[in-house]
Amino acid sequence: MPQRLPQARVLRAGRQAGNHVATWRKLQGLTSAQLAERAGISRTTLSKLESGELGVSLGAYLNVLRSLGQLDRAVEALDPYETDLGRARADEALPRRVRPSSS
Repeated sequence: MPQRLPQARVLRAGRQAGNHVATWRKLQGLTSAQLAERAGISRTTLSKLESGELGVSLGAYLNVLRSLGQLDRAVEALDPYETDLGRARADEALPRRVRPSSS
């Protein structure tokens, strides 16, 4: 099956996310070499991520966010239960096994 090309919105989002990572790095006074080392990735991979290339692994991206102190914030931004829709539909639409634990 041929691979589909990303839509313009996805490409733009990748560039914006990469720019945000680069800005966080600079605000914290880190060089790309320092951040790459802290995240356990190569400088080349960090450069690709900051440029918005979509081929960078999710693991690399999450390790960079962790190294910048932004991992929890990014994960929380994706939490469906933090939205009105997610809270309203949780009881009616999701099977019990995928509901978040009450811990």
